[in-house]
Amino acid sequence: MTTKTDAAASRLSPARQRLLEAATDLFYNEGIHSVGVDRIIDAAGVTRATMYKQFEGKEGLVLAYLRGEDEGLRTLFAQAAQASDDPDVLLDLVVAGIEQDIRDRHTRGCPFINAAAEYPDQGPVRELIADHREWFRATLEHLATAAGLTEPDEVAASLVLLRDAALVGGYLDGQDRVAPAFARTARGVIASHRG
Repeated sequence: MTTKTDAAASRLSPARQRLLEAATDLFYNEGIHSVGVDRIIDAAGVTRATMYKQFEGKEGLVLAYLRGEDEGLRTLFAQAAQASDDPDVLLDLVVAGIEQDIRDRHTRGCPFINAAAEYPDQGPVRELIADHREWFRATLEHLATAAGLTEPDEVAASLVLLRDAALVGGYLDGQDRVAPAFARTARGVIASHRG
């Protein structure tokens, strides 16, 4: 089955795809401000002119990187929704998906928290981060409401906080310690709000 992300990736030019892949790897693993445009261009094997044609500068590439991270989390939710339409099962699938993400993909913290630390002032990057976080919180609240949990806004706020802490904690203390603690605590929050 082709996902929305797969379809979008297949429409990207090969040069744009290489630039985005190189930037995603370098930005996430080394930090946005510490990685220069020349390093990304070299890693992607493209010319400076190609980079600026595709992204109109580093900020455009940063925004594309964060949009890709946002799409990855949205895809996680979409896959869970395809697996079940039972809200209780969906909540459990989301918790399991986040636990797996902590272990396998985001092993150096949350890309949005990392980017926010590097972009403390308002601007397009912070707006994208705020939009992502609002979507994430609203989606969790919707799932909690559909599952009949009491105080779904508090459930959503708790799950967002737990994910933030687990992504940072996984980087500092190890994913094998933090990922199961996240899942256990998240499931405890959900259980404590059952009617």
